[in-house]
Amino acid sequence: MANLDTYLQTEKLGKRFNREWIFKELTYRFNAGKTYAITGPNGSGKSTLLQVLWGQVPSSAGTLSYKVNGIAQPIDNIFEHVSIATPYLDLIEEFTLIELLDFHFKMRKLRPGLSMKELPELLELAHAKDKLIGNYSSGMRQRVKLGLAMFTEASFVFLDEPFTNLDEKAINWYKNQLNLITDSVIFVASNDPREYENSHESIKMGDFKF
Repeated sequence: MANLDTYLQTEKLGKRFNREWIFKELTYRFNAGKTYAITGPNGSGKSTLLQVLWGQVPSSAGTLSYKVNGIAQPIDNIFEHVSIATPYLDLIEEFTLIELLDFHFKMRKLRPGLSMKELPELLELAHAKDKLIGNYSSGMRQRVKLGLAMFTEASFVFLDEPFTNLDEKAINWYKNQLNLITDSVIFVASNDPREYENSHESIKMGDFKF
């Protein structure tokens, strides 16, 4: 069920590089309690749109506004309310899993109902909790990235190509964990329909490129 007190609103949002518009005229309200698919082929600007929405990349036109539990949030502070998992996100390879979790959750809060002690088990990586992240396989690293994003208390969750390097078992793990998040605005960017099959609404990049 959508939480109408927490949302991200865009008005005629656009981004261009030099003279080329990546997207433009995007007016949309993204409500908590829903998952939004950002779809389009490789190179269509999905990742760029996500980066604009979470405030990393400035827009070229239009406006962004955020509300969390009915309170307007300035874009300069929105990162406190955001969690992210992307293929280009680096993990600290010199840390073990336990050290990485401790480091991350000293800065961010856990989702309600979770405890630090249970995280390695929830990640299904308890057997490798004392192993350096640098020695993890690509699939294990992706699981850690997704876990950090999904286990962090955040009003806006951004997942870029979440199936990257995941086998079928890990995909099922991801789907189960994602379904437990019911109070956030969730964005899933992908060109693979399996990654967004349970999304509530879809934004097609081609509809906002003129």
